[in-house]
Amino acid sequence: MHIDHVGIATDDAETLADLYADLFEAPVAHSEEFDGLRVVFLELGESYFELLEPIEDGTISRYLDANGPGIHHVALATEDIEAALDAARERGVELVDEEPRPGAWGHEVAFLHPKSTGGALVEFVEH
Repeated sequence: MHIDHVGIATDDAETLADLYADLFEAPVAHSEEFDGLRVVFLELGESYFELLEPIEDGTISRYLDANGPGIHHVALATEDIEAALDAARERGVELVDEEPRPGAWGHEVAFLHPKSTGGALVEFVEH
């Protein structure tokens, strides 16, 4: 596994994308509207920043209301998301997603509960 992306909740993905593109020389690799969000992926070598801007009420809008903008999750790339979930289950990790589900950019994703991962929301992503 390796870090695939860091998800960042924001009220304005376009402005933040412009800043990061300039500041970190991170070009936009992909953008879409998905699941009530405007999602922008900025390329950083082999990893990405994933900017998450709510366009409907949902998880990210509630996160922003409670916490303000900032890091929402860290995503780890895996070649076998089912095996990664099984390994987490075997270790007693609480899962947000018992089964993989469709994610942005056409990927399969599943989240691990922060209660079981030291307070960090961790996502498995399979391309």
